[in-house]
Amino acid sequence: MIPTFAVSEKKNKWLKEKFEALNIREDDIEEKFIRSSGKGGQKVNKAATCVYIRHTPTDIEIKCMKDRSQSINRFLARRELVERIESLSGMGRRELESEKIKKQKAKRRKRAKGKYSA
Repeated sequence: MIPTFAVSEKKNKWLKEKFEALNIREDDIEEKFIRSSGKGGQKVNKAATCVYIRHTPTDIEIKCMKDRSQSINRFLARRELVERIESLSGMGRRELESEKIKKQKAKRRKRAKGKYSA
């Protein structure tokens, strides 16, 4: 069972759906908590907010310390895991966005060529 994190219910639901769609089990994830580095002062030096996860079937390792909250970092690490597994299995979100941008640029070039070369 996927735990809930300190993000919106919509994001928790999205993550659960992605885990089910990609057949990622929570039992396959090894999770460790490490002290973060960077801004935060005493809070960062005392609390282990950095999250390190390893997906054993694919051997993907992710280390996330973007936020001061451990719960949010746990969510962000799992989201990154989903994106990496999607990119291994085909077109992920990033690839789709880059394809969309390429199409937009081609369309703009075509319009500009027709407009200025007349």
